[in-house]
Amino acid sequence: MIRVTVWGENVHENKNQKVRDIYPQGMHGCIAEALRKDSELTVQTATLEQPEHGLTSAVLEATDVLTWWGHMAHGQVQDAIVDRVQQRVLQGMGLIVLHSGHYSKIFKRMLGTSCSLTWREAGEKERLWVCNPGHPIAQGIDRYFELENEEMYGEPFGIANPEEVVFISWFQGGEVFRSGCTFRRGNGRIFYFRPGHEMYPTYHHAQVQRVIRNAVHWAAPQGSRWIDSCPNIPVEKAPEKIVHHGPTMQHPGPAGRR
Repeated sequence: MIRVTVWGENVHENKNQKVRDIYPQGMHGCIAEALRKDSELTVQTATLEQPEHGLTSAVLEATDVLTWWGHMAHGQVQDAIVDRVQQRVLQGMGLIVLHSGHYSKIFKRMLGTSCSLTWREAGEKERLWVCNPGHPIAQGIDRYFELENEEMYGEPFGIANPEEVVFISWFQGGEVFRSGCTFRRGNGRIFYFRPGHEMYPTYHHAQVQRVIRNAVHWAAPQGSRWIDSCPNIPVEKAPEKIVHHGPTMQHPGPAGRR
């Protein structure tokens, strides 16, 4: 089983009646419900207002893939929680960043860039083209699918070069955008997926739900081991016998490096 934690701010849903009408259980609740249709996933939710934003050490240790939707309250996310999530991603936890989560602290931290973009909110058509039909995240998707109403995101997109671009979006106004991008940081796999403005029923769309489910399977830990420290290997524990050729100097260790 793949253990999934769906994280959402849960702010728009409490402040805007239209958003609440579209997502009566919250956007995180809608995403979680879609993921629960997959019998290979166990799903829990966490939100900003919970203690430690619902992302305690115990929760993250029991999470294989974390999905992240944020917008209005990026600045309210505690840096200590960002540190905690970053460490788990480096260790191998998958991270799926959705829509305006591109500007979240954790995504900018993992990519090391501004993650800025151009945008327009006009409820225009978005057509998502599949760039790599053989990619696991694109399985079950035709050449493209369309969302009748969405917020536009356009290039340039200030991200590090993706490992793969799975989807490219075209918008009714003419802009295009790298809307499905993969990255690897440490042992962790990261997928950014663009659709999901809170004013539209995007997360009820069957193809959007399929992409997120596919991404969860792709991002799940691969079983490799992450090195958290820089241990000294004594001479007597070297794989081969070492013959000294001169004096040795005691290495100060990681804290003493310049």
